[in-house]
Amino acid sequence: MEKILSFRVNHDILERGIYVSRIDGDVITYDIRMKKPNSGDYLANAAMHTTEHLFATFVRNSAFGGEVIYFGPMGCRTGFYLLLRDSVSRENVLKLVNEAFAFIASFSGEIPGNSKIECGNYLEHDLQGAKAEAEAMLPVVKELTVADMDYKE
Repeated sequence: MEKILSFRVNHDILERGIYVSRIDGDVITYDIRMKKPNSGDYLANAAMHTTEHLFATFVRNSAFGGEVIYFGPMGCRTGFYLLLRDSVSRENVLKLVNEAFAFIASFSGEIPGNSKIECGNYLEHDLQGAKAEAEAMLPVVKELTVADMDYKE
């Protein structure tokens, strides 16, 4: 079988950031890399789960909510994939992701979708862990430019 595109990325040189992972017609997949791959530091499942609920809720309620296709975690626990229509500029993607992490870092209250009826693993959440991970990403995202969104060779 042919290797999928994400397996062709050199994970030895991949840093935390936001990358254009792939383009499929009018859908762009963004790699939101929160942890350096293979560094031994990974997202904890409960914090990752809470981040997923909060980030997905935020972006789907943003001005670009109608352009959001999907947001979900990477199995390697180093980040998330955000799929958007190509009508959202890369500048706006950077702004949206920054706003989403700021929202998570300052969030208080009930985690959206966190009941037995709404979630398949509603008992495994970590709001404080999600907030800490979002806070750690804010300085990374604030420094990014559109030119930083391409994978390095």
